[in-house]
Amino acid sequence: MYVGLDLGTSGLKGILMDEGQKVLAEASAPLTVQRPHAGWSEQSAADWIAAAETVLDQLALQGLSRVRGIGLSGQMHGATLLDAADEVLRPCILWNDTRSAEEAAELDADPMFRRLTGNIVFPGFTAPKLLWVQRYEPAIFARVAKVLLPKDYLRLWLAGEHVAEMSDAAGTSWLETGARDWSDDLLAATDLDRAQMPRLVEGSAVSGTLRPALAARWGLAPGVVVAGGGGDNAASGVGVGVVRAGEAFVSLGTSGVLFAANDGYQPDPATAVHTFCHALPGTWHQMGVILSATDSLNWYAGLVGESAADLTAGLGALQAPGKALFLPYLGGERTPLNDAAIRGAFVGLDHATDRASGTRAVLEGVTFAIRDCRDALAATGTRLDHLIAVGGGSRSDYWLRAIATALDCPVHLPVAGDFGGAFGAARLALMAATGAGAEIATLPPVARSIDPDRSLTAAFDVGHARYRAAQTAIKGLT
Repeated sequence: MYVGLDLGTSGLKGILMDEGQKVLAEASAPLTVQRPHAGWSEQSAADWIAAAETVLDQLALQGLSRVRGIGLSGQMHGATLLDAADEVLRPCILWNDTRSAEEAAELDADPMFRRLTGNIVFPGFTAPKLLWVQRYEPAIFARVAKVLLPKDYLRLWLAGEHVAEMSDAAGTSWLETGARDWSDDLLAATDLDRAQMPRLVEGSAVSGTLRPALAARWGLAPGVVVAGGGGDNAASGVGVGVVRAGEAFVSLGTSGVLFAANDGYQPDPATAVHTFCHALPGTWHQMGVILSATDSLNWYAGLVGESAADLTAGLGALQAPGKALFLPYLGGERTPLNDAAIRGAFVGLDHATDRASGTRAVLEGVTFAIRDCRDALAATGTRLDHLIAVGGGSRSDYWLRAIATALDCPVHLPVAGDFGGAFGAARLALMAATGAGAEIATLPPVARSIDPDRSLTAAFDVGHARYRAAQTAIKGLT
C-alpha cells in the first residue's frame, strides 16, 4: 500500500492506496491562515505537523503494515525558514502573501531571473520573500540555515532529510528550470547560497526513509520510502495522468488552471505562463492561471439571488455568445495579463439581458479567459490534443461545451473519483518504492467526452475577439 499526503492551504488530506491504485481510505484535517497585516498570509509549520498526525491517526485505523512508500504534495512557494538546529524562525510566508511585491519587481527587473527560471518573478514566489525578510527582519535573516517549501518541512519531520524536488523548487525563482538545478547566481542575488537550499531529487525518486519512531507509532514496517513528491498542480497532473506531451487538464475551481505536460523546456515569461519542472524526470509542465473561475459564477449567483447550480442547470443547448460580455477580473488577473489592478466588467448590457443571458455571459467570460491561457501556451509551442475537466465547475455541461467549442478541443469528463494531489502523491510513492515510471500514471476512465460544436466555432471566435477588445478598453478604467 502507499500513502499520499497533500498539504493544502485550508487543510491536509491523506489517502491510502493499494498496489492496483484503488483508494482504500482517506482522511483530512483543517488548517487556518493567519493574516496579521493587510496582504499578509502565514501559517505555523507546527500546525502542518499536527494536521499530518491527525490524518495518519485516521489512516492507521485501516492498518498500515503493508505500506511501502509515502508521497508528498503541497502548496507551493511558501518560505519556511529554519536555523542551524532546524528550529522554525518565523511563521511560513505563504503563496498568496503579497507583502514582497516591491522586492519581486526588483528581482524581475534583472533579466537573469527570467532567463534562468523561465518565469516572471511573481510576488508569491519564494525568493522575493527572503529579500523582504532580509530588509525588515534582518536578525531572522542572519540566522537562516535552510529554506524549505511547506511539504518539504513535512518531509524533514517524516524522514529527517532536507530535500526538495524539481516541480516545487521551480516556483522559488532560484531554480535554473531547464537544467533542473539550483542557480548559484540567482541565490547570490538574494544573498543566499546553495548550502541554505535542500538537496534536490526528482518527484518519483526516493528522498529518504520514514524515521523508525514514526514507523513504530503508526504500525509501519521499517524502511518505508518517502518519495520526492510534487508541488500541488504537478502532483495533480500525475494524479489525473497528465504526464505526457499533448495531455492537459482544465481545473474549474475557485481559480482556473490550464495545465499542460511537455517533454521539453519551452519557457516564454512574457506570456505570464508558468513554466515549471514536472514531478517526473525529463518532463516539464506549463500552466495558465486565471484568478476567478467558479468564483465568478458564485459572485454572480449571489448578485441575482440564485444558486450557481440552478443558474447553470436550465441553460439548455449551447448558444452563440450574446451581446452581454463579462470580464472575470474580480481580483486582478494572472495569465496572460499579469495585472493585479485590473477589475471585472459587464459590457453590452441592454433591455433584453436577463438572468439566463447574464449567466451565459459569465460562463463565456471565464471560457474566453481560459482560451487566452490556451493561446499563451500555444505561443510557446505547446499543443493540446484533448482536455480532462476537473473541479466543481466541471459539473456544468453548458460550461464544458463552451470550453470545448471555444478552444476547439475535446473535453473528457472522468468518472467520479478524486484524482488530485494526494492521489498523485501516492502514485509517486508507488514509483519511488517499485521503480515504476510514468506508465503507471494513466489517464482516469472517461465517463463521457464533449466535442466542439463546429456550427458555433465562428461565433465563439467572434465572441473571443470582442472579449479581447473589451479587455483592452477597460484597462486603466477599473
